[in-house]
Formats: sequence, structure tokens, C-alpha cells
Amino acid sequence: MNEVELEELVTNCPTLYHMAERGSWVSIRRNGLMSTSALLDRYDIKQPRRTEIESRHRPEGVVIEGQGLTPAVVRDQIPMSDEGLNRALPDRLQPADWYELLNAKVFFWLSETRLHRMTNARAYRDREHDVLEVDTGSLVEAHRDAIWLCPYNSGCTKPMPHPRDESIFARIQNYRYAYWRQRRSRRERVVELAVDHAVSDIENHVRRVVVKRGTEIL
Repeated sequence: MNEVELEELVTNCPTLYHMAERGSWVSIRRNGLMSTSALLDRYDIKQPRRTEIESRHRPEGVVIEGQGLTPAVVRDQIPMSDEGLNRALPDRLQPADWYELLNAKVFFWLSETRLHRMTNARAYRDREHDVLEVDTGSLVEAHRDAIWLCPYNSGCTKPMPHPRDESIFARIQNYRYAYWRQRRSRRERVVELAVDHAVSDIENHVRRVVVKRGTEIL
């Protein structure tokens, strides 16, 4: 992706969306938006529990606690499964490798349509969520070297476990934007934007935070 293409992406997708646990914005605002791995670091989660959270499938959210810290929830991974990943990944990668890869990143959707596929999915539609609406240009300018772009939903294997490996993620300068421009609508040329480890200054990039249930703003 060159600079002109990046400008086009930011114009087409000016807002990034992150679905967080209901009530978590206060902590996120104070401490930054953390990946699962960053949260486990902050809460000093030791083995073997760390492996259970970071390297294995989470069918439900997990509450973690740390000395002097407010309890936090590590979200579930309902859209994935070991079975689906075994079908989707090459032989050299195991499900644990994929969970660890994703858990090391903070993820954003580039369109509200993608966000609503998640918030309105059967597993989530009756639950309330804090949704962070983030300025794309601001985040990219501040964290460009830590950003990955992905043309797929990397954390979903249902209903179809589409083939994948770590190469579906690319740094901005290596992303094949022209290829996807020929094949996708303007808000689907990049599906996910991910940041390594954490966005410590997320407050500087958030436009607003809303509480949603399904597609409804509460």
C-alpha cells in the first residue's frame, strides 16, 4: 500500500470500531486498550492459567484479578473452535499458535457493517457492549509501525473455516490494497486493523463510546 492508497483507505473508512465488555471503557480510558497478552502481563497471570487463557480456546469470558487492580474480563472466542482451526490452518500451525497470534493484538473493524455482524450474532445480540468509535487517521498516524492489516475475519471459523496462516496479516506498506480494490467494495478492502500488544493512548483517538445491544444504541 502506497501513501495515496492509504489516504483512500482512511477516507473510505474514517472510523474504526472495537467491541469491548460492557462497562470496560472507564478502565480502558485510564490504562489503554490492551490485547489479551498485554492484559495478562498487567495482571501478572502465571502459568498454567496463562496458557489456558492465551493458548487455548475460550468458550466464554474469563475474569482475571490482580493485586490492587480492578477485575477485568478477557472476552470469549465463540466464533472460533479448535476443530475449525485444524481445518483452516496448514500442518505447521496448531490452534494454540493461532490463539497466541491473535491474543497478542488489539483488533478493530473498519466498517460498522462488520461490527454489526458481531454485535448482532446469535452469541452476542442479547448482550450489551461498550463500542469504541476510533478516528482511523489519528490512530494510523500515531501507531503506524505497529499496525497490521487483514482482508479477512481472522478470528472466525464458523460456519466455514477458510484457509489461513500468519501471512494474511501485513504491515501497511506491504498490504496488497490494489489487489483488493479490484475485488472488494470500498469498505471491504481491509476487514481488520490490528495493533501489536496495546494502544496505550487510545483516549487520544476515540471519537465516542456508545453502549450497544445488537445494532441498537442504548
